[in-house]
Amino acid sequence: MKLHELAPAPGSTQTAKRKGRGIGTGNGKTAGRGHKGQNARAGGGVRIGFEGGQMPLSRRLPKRGFTNAFAKPLEAVNVSALNRFEKDAVVGAEELLAAGILSKCRYGVKILGCGDIDKPLTVKASAFSETAKQKIEAAGGKAEVV
Repeated sequence: MKLHELAPAPGSTQTAKRKGRGIGTGNGKTAGRGHKGQNARAGGGVRIGFEGGQMPLSRRLPKRGFTNAFAKPLEAVNVSALNRFEKDAVVGAEELLAAGILSKCRYGVKILGCGDIDKPLTVKASAFSETAKQKIEAAGGKAEVV
């Protein structure tokens, strides 16, 4: 392939509508803006969330709770997903990523107690639920917080 042979995928590009180029184009005179009004003017229009002076929905709805902007959300993995590892294996975030159980692990992993585990494993994670810890230890494994 040469530089002059490069072209976008068919159908991926469209020609721009040329506004205000005569009445025969269908976009002449008012150029698709209609007659008069706020949106017909240069610089006209309203801000996001503006409802014509009516109290906006975002202000009408009650506000509750708190969202921590600095929270570090952990990836959740159920105990049942750990069954695919070999007996006595050491399972950490890297192993979970390699096995395809996790697609990303930015801040850490929390092991949850859904399902059963039937092999002794050494599991290294940022956090464990109580039931997950009990199930891992009942199977003869260890739950280590890293």
